[in-house]
Amino acid sequence: QVELVESGGGSVQAGGSLKLSCAASYVIFGTYCMGWLRQAPGKGREWFAQLENDGTTNYTDSVKGRFTIPANNDDYTLYLQINNLKLEDTAMYYCAGRPRLGPVCYETYSRWGKGTQVTVSS
Repeated sequence: QVELVESGGGSVQAGGSLKLSCAASYVIFGTYCMGWLRQAPGKGREWFAQLENDGTTNYTDSVKGRFTIPANNDDYTLYLQINNLKLEDTAMYYCAGRPRLGPVCYETYSRWGKGTQVTVSS
């Protein structure tokens, strides 16, 4: 059963923008703290943007200032606004969840979708 479905990827030139979407069930949003991971060719999957339990967001330095999880996500849809794309942003992008226990978000992601490909060209 597919519970997270990403969309919005594509091929863009460096400097361009994309907006990714992730549709998930209410169970997922209620049980997991959400975020975005990506996997570049030949590399491991890593997180780069995530929502914390208090509603704040965290980003890795590689995307800070260019990638944003909008504050007004629709019910059961998580978005990612990507601006000023760079060649090194080429990767498969995954919407993902890490378990939530009360006020605490676990560190490790344990559920993700099939991904959406982002390819950046010069």
